[in-house]
Amino acid sequence: MAKSSSAPASTQSPKRVLPSILIGLGVFLLVVAILIPLYTVGRLEKTPLDLEITTVATGTGSVLDSRSLSAGAARVDENVPLVSQRFVTTEEPSDSDRITVQAGSTLRRTDRQGDTGLLTAVVDRVTLDRVSSMPVDPVGSIQSQADQPATEVPHTGLQYKFPFDAQKQTYPFFDTVARQSFDMTFVEETQIEGVTVYHYTQTIPAQDLSKVVPSPTNKLALPASTWGVEGGDQPITMTRFYENTRDIFVEPTTGVIVKGQEDVHQYYARRAGTPEVDVIRAPISFDDNTVEYQLGRARDGMDRIALIGRTVPIVAGVVGLISLVLGLLLLLRGGRGQGRPATATGPAPDAPTQAYDNRVDDGGRGHDWTTDRTEEIPRTNLRKD
Repeated sequence: MAKSSSAPASTQSPKRVLPSILIGLGVFLLVVAILIPLYTVGRLEKTPLDLEITTVATGTGSVLDSRSLSAGAARVDENVPLVSQRFVTTEEPSDSDRITVQAGSTLRRTDRQGDTGLLTAVVDRVTLDRVSSMPVDPVGSIQSQADQPATEVPHTGLQYKFPFDAQKQTYPFFDTVARQSFDMTFVEETQIEGVTVYHYTQTIPAQDLSKVVPSPTNKLALPASTWGVEGGDQPITMTRFYENTRDIFVEPTTGVIVKGQEDVHQYYARRAGTPEVDVIRAPISFDDNTVEYQLGRARDGMDRIALIGRTVPIVAGVVGLISLVLGLLLLLRGGRGQGRPATATGPAPDAPTQAYDNRVDDGGRGHDWTTDRTEEIPRTNLRKD
């Protein structure tokens, strides 16, 4: 008898492995497409911790020659070239949620050299939320006099940057001269060199600076003749007031302030809103290099957010869907192929055959009345007599 043998175990058919791989890859990519906008974009929408930003603004205006007051006659110089510089850096404490920035700002008249041309110098320090750009603890500080230590000042509004995904609404915006926040109101959506920006404006009404900083120069008693008003030698007390109209242009996705301009007015007067001697009056705005630099920062941030937040999820979703559908189609086609019955095309491999003659003898008459045929039957069905 023939010895039966068992077939060795075979590995999984490639026709089943490939659909499984495609389905798994498709599911993975679809999950990635969903999770990236939820988690990764949030990590990108944070103010960087390595800030070193210099902005320059220029203008031309009227400036009081402070030396003229001690000389006995106030003199205001006209058409004075001005430059305002601000250098922003990251300080401690800073971490994954907050950033402390320090900004040193100066305003100079460039027609004079050295300290004689310095009009104002301020060092501002504040800790901000890295997403909303709003101040958080600890309370910030401002130093406006070189011979005096910094003063703790609560900061209550935006300053150096707007929040990510800025809205067409009113925001509080902090002013370091008045040391308080005033409304920054949305005006319009416009464009600067092809970049969409939001235009906001802020109006600061007359502020009594003698109540903000107790500096001797913020309230002076001098003869009327020195001030250039009626009264001769009669002492007249003048208070220094401050007004400003500020316009800024913000790229809304990143919150970067692309362009800024101010119409600054400080003056001495006996009553707010009635200027008598200008201290400084000038429009000042970002120069072209600063605008280009800020536009570059905004574009870089927009590109990173768009790549991770939109392009990568779309590509992952499309590729994942195609992979999933293709895998399912291959799996279904393979299943239908396995369900078809096998067709025998020859004898069983383990059943050897034996031929036999099925002719009938007619008793020697030489007539074969049956059809001669040879059949093959399995040996296992033969019987020995």
